[in-house]
Amino acid sequence: MSALTELTIAAARDKLQKREIKAVEVTEAYLAAIDKGNKALNAYVAETQDYAREQAKASDARLIAGTARPLEGIPLGIKDLFATKNVHTQACSHILAGFKPPYESTVTANLWQDGAVMLGKLNMDELAMGSSNESSCYGAVVNPWRRKGSAEPLVPGGSSGGSSAAVAAHLCAGATATDTGGSIRQPAAFTATVGLKPTYGRCSRWGMIAFASSLDQAGPIARTVRDAAIMLKSMASYDKKDSTSVNIPVPDYEAVLGRSVKGMKIGIPKEYCIGGMADEIDILWRKGCAILRAAGAEIVEISLPHTKYALASYYIIAPAEASSNLARYDGVRYGLRAAGKDIVTMYENSRAEGFGHEVKRRILIGTYVLSANSYNAYYVKAQKVRALIRRDFDLAFAEGIDAVLTPATPSAAFAIGDKKQRQDPVAMYLNDIFTVPVNMAGLPAISVPAGLSAAEALPLGLQLIGRPFEEGKILQLAQIVEKECGTFTPEKWW
Repeated sequence: MSALTELTIAAARDKLQKREIKAVEVTEAYLAAIDKGNKALNAYVAETQDYAREQAKASDARLIAGTARPLEGIPLGIKDLFATKNVHTQACSHILAGFKPPYESTVTANLWQDGAVMLGKLNMDELAMGSSNESSCYGAVVNPWRRKGSAEPLVPGGSSGGSSAAVAAHLCAGATATDTGGSIRQPAAFTATVGLKPTYGRCSRWGMIAFASSLDQAGPIARTVRDAAIMLKSMASYDKKDSTSVNIPVPDYEAVLGRSVKGMKIGIPKEYCIGGMADEIDILWRKGCAILRAAGAEIVEISLPHTKYALASYYIIAPAEASSNLARYDGVRYGLRAAGKDIVTMYENSRAEGFGHEVKRRILIGTYVLSANSYNAYYVKAQKVRALIRRDFDLAFAEGIDAVLTPATPSAAFAIGDKKQRQDPVAMYLNDIFTVPVNMAGLPAISVPAGLSAAEALPLGLQLIGRPFEEGKILQLAQIVEKECGTFTPEKWW
């Protein structure tokens, strides 16, 4: 049975369509893997075993009838940020205790329409706020990877830590995730998985619990570049229910894989050479350049001068939008309701009990920068910087740059409860230093495994940033890196 969970989405799809295996068999193999491993990893916060079996039986019937859909019988995990009809949807926050929405998010509806099977809901940082998956009301997710010679538990990245851990540990074939400032790409880099953040507007945000509405974007975490391409094809769509959804055709991303990249120009931004970056990250970056150069691409140094302001601007804009979005959680209509002597006290008590420490911090920051005395000094200025960051990328692309290559993270995964990260929120925020500019500019980007750290044997990733709606191009480039560097699987201990 365990051999079935080792199949990639592409391999499982082909075997299912040839009827060499059954969807029910694949689903049962993953359910058994979850039963065995989830206690140690804490990747799933809710399992949907009965529903998964029903979906798998329906998939087998379609496979026999010859009416298989693109993801027929493929078992997936769903980040707890996506609304799933009549199924636990809590964004791993106590404020949404007991919430089961009467509707389905557009992204998950697309996946079920294409034949995918839902194994359950995946753990995450509370309301998508975090870079380590330690802020979940269900406790921290444990990275399947460990340092060489150590049993110390490591973070899987955040906020999509449950998604990255489940994919890396083979507790699902692939997973949905979301990215507001790096929450797909950073966890992917920490777990040797592939994380694809599409262009803003490529996937519908309808039915996704909002963090920062102008930055949030859904995308896949998968084991291979091909699997990420397959998932994105099903996840992406135009949606009239989302005013930011873009009405352009969704291409066949898988079809472009394997094409030559000869003549492409790859930009290397000098501003990403930050002080204090580990030497092995720089070595990995150079290795990525060499791989793409050998494949026929031209490596060009570029300048993105406003990169240094991206993180500070992001941590003004994102909390501001969060404070506005989270105002709806008042203890009246759904979720947690705490007792109070009057309605105002009930509001206060519900929010005090319902939100965790990091969420409260961001609400306070956001409310402050939107206040009358601070709005122009902080929020308006941050929005101006955001426009300049987007212009930097636009100018680079106007010069013929096809994609930008950078590290995905400034380091490998760190320990759960790391004293420096826990006591200094800025140290935690710095994990997003290479990923945040992409969200500020609304661009597509992918994190692809590129090697293991020398001393600790932990995963390290490279990031490729593309032009708007050119996900196919960065998938092409990422597959070349993947082919040269190989894929990586953690040694099983759970």
